[in-house]
Amino acid sequence: MKKTISVFLCVLLTIFCAAPAAFAAGTAGTTYYFDSIDGSDETGDGLSPGSARRSVPAELSLNAGDSVLFRRGGEYECTLTLNGCSGTAAAPITIGAYGEGKKPLLTTSARTEVLRLFDCSYVTVSDLEITAPVGGGIWIDTLTAVSEGITLSGLSIHNIQNYKVTNRDDLSAGAARARACVMVKGLGARSLYPVNDLTVTDCEFYDCGNGISLWGALDSPKGNPEGDKVGPGYNKNSLIKDCYFHDMDAEAVIIGVCDGALMTHCRVIDCCQGEGVDENGNILYFTAAAWFWGSENSTIEYCEIAGQKNVGDGMAVDFDSQTNNCTYQYIYSHDNMRFMVNNAKTTMQTGNTVRYCLSVNDDKGKNVLAGGPGEKDLRFYNNTIVGSQVFDMQNIIDSRVVNNIIVVTDGYRLNTSIKPSQYKGSVIGNNCYYNCVSAANSGAKFNTLPGFSGEDFSDAASFTLSKDSPLIGAGVAVPGDDCTVDFFGNEIKSVNIGCYCGEGTDTPYTREPVFQKVIRFFRNLFYMIKGLIDSI
Repeated sequence: MKKTISVFLCVLLTIFCAAPAAFAAGTAGTTYYFDSIDGSDETGDGLSPGSARRSVPAELSLNAGDSVLFRRGGEYECTLTLNGCSGTAAAPITIGAYGEGKKPLLTTSARTEVLRLFDCSYVTVSDLEITAPVGGGIWIDTLTAVSEGITLSGLSIHNIQNYKVTNRDDLSAGAARARACVMVKGLGARSLYPVNDLTVTDCEFYDCGNGISLWGALDSPKGNPEGDKVGPGYNKNSLIKDCYFHDMDAEAVIIGVCDGALMTHCRVIDCCQGEGVDENGNILYFTAAAWFWGSENSTIEYCEIAGQKNVGDGMAVDFDSQTNNCTYQYIYSHDNMRFMVNNAKTTMQTGNTVRYCLSVNDDKGKNVLAGGPGEKDLRFYNNTIVGSQVFDMQNIIDSRVVNNIIVVTDGYRLNTSIKPSQYKGSVIGNNCYYNCVSAANSGAKFNTLPGFSGEDFSDAASFTLSKDSPLIGAGVAVPGDDCTVDFFGNEIKSVNIGCYCGEGTDTPYTREPVFQKVIRFFRNLFYMIKGLIDSI
């Protein structure tokens, strides 16, 4: 009798494991059910909720239209790999939930990933909770084939190695090594575009080392389908939308070697909580909440970024390492170490843009428009920056820095240069500088109270302008500016200075008394001279 039962179970397992391969791509597909509450590995074939299996196998072979569903309210010890499984745009492979109640929890106690998608295309993962206290969340990689059309939606990924470290994380070998919720590593497919059309929407990532790391290759291997050309392996057209990142030791989003990536309408709060210094205050490593490296034609927009503590970086705006033609726009940055530091590192970067952003109390570190070899054709316009430390406007070539409000904190200064080589061919003008001496190389400028509408600096609405502000209508048109709304969502009706471009509020504008302006000028002149002496 026992032998008969054993044979029967073997047949069931064989059918279950082989079943996906029996369905050709393009069919309606098969749905497999897992139920950690009432499921059975002994009697369940996994083909209906009533015959769901309890345990999740280490690997599944799935075809177009197939689904793997986990019962809500259940908890599943899971290290699942899909290798070479591809759906189609019309019939994707689905990994998700069924039933009622809380999202199913997929977790692992091992130092590995909960879910691996290797050489997969058109896979949708949705409505799951994922934890991995010593591992990682989802690892997407292209070992031998290009990946297209993967969607992550409605996920809650947390409790992933959220502890202090003494160096940058290893981003070369998967989500577990990277302490990451999602690791996309398009290196091995030998293609100029290894990972295409990845979409991450409506997800929450928290209590983890890192959030999402998109990691391409500036030097792709030989033997790619386009020939033996060695060049960048870009992740193309990635979308990160309506996601919430919070309470992380390190970085929320890295857009690395991407082309056409978009991060939009996300909140990034209290990430980069690792200060990155030793007991003597020496910097050990650098992290920033949402940044570019080696990317082209990509945008971060409509995001709130706040509460970073990494001493070396901790900024909202960061074009890093061969990033060109990328944009930050409509960013609300507050209470970070600094608003921006651009670091071109090895070669001068070209065509980057920062516009219609609001920075408040990002006041614990120096801001740098152009680090390393510098920025060429940088467009930095219609930004409002209040509460900045030293603001460095050097090393910009053929660039345009106009229509900005820059208010520095007491004791700090605007750092500009009288050397033409530091701003060759650049247009710097129609900016409002307050609490500092105006830029030496600036054209038309204002050194006056901006005329903000409110006094509550924790409320972004305070940084609209009074209709009597001298900055209303005082800006200049920026060639190529295609924005139709300002930071606050108002239709742009006036070329103002700052991120507000409406017609002004009814808040009274009070001009600064002349004697206060004179005192402020000499105080700020002292700070500027002192800063120059200290830097020698």
